[in-house]
Amino acid sequence: MRIVVALSGASGQIYGIRLLEYLSKTNVETHLVISPPARENIEIETEYSPDYVESLADFCYDYMDFTAPIASGSFKHDGMVIIPCSIKTASAVANSLNYNLIIRAADVTLKERRKLILTVRETPLHSGHFRILSQLSDLGAIIYFPVPAFYAKPKTLDDIINHTVGRVLDLLGIENDLYKPWIGKESISEREFNL
Repeated sequence: MRIVVALSGASGQIYGIRLLEYLSKTNVETHLVISPPARENIEIETEYSPDYVESLADFCYDYMDFTAPIASGSFKHDGMVIIPCSIKTASAVANSLNYNLIIRAADVTLKERRKLILTVRETPLHSGHFRILSQLSDLGAIIYFPVPAFYAKPKTLDDIINHTVGRVLDLLGIENDLYKPWIGKESISEREFNL
């Protein structure tokens, strides 16, 4: 299996890092692009370096390298995820403004009818944002907000991060044990469910 991963400049770089950490322990081939704002945010928000994040991927590409394999629709892969995805990046993808490799790779993913997941990290949203996200959905993209589920009673920040990453992996068709899926009310005691 082959997955394209992009980190754009939104807050929430830990989501992309955790996804890459998980995938680095599998036999999934990963192709990574990190935007300049994402590089800054990695250092602001986490204890990791961009070099460490790149070390988790099988292949890394410069943000402006339009000769990279992932810039072409002939490069076959099993899906692309932009995690986190800024509204700026989402808007550029929705309008095919291919001014960097992340947007170009997303654009060819859509045109080839492959799976594209945008983990949008922005709230609150105004009507312009909703129009952009609706346009992306119409084009075939999956919009996934990193919203935690509390039925599993997360105890730590890692539990919340892992839930989002586990759901993204599910959307990519990659089985994982990063989160506890909902299996019905009967799996929770009546007292816990009614709290």
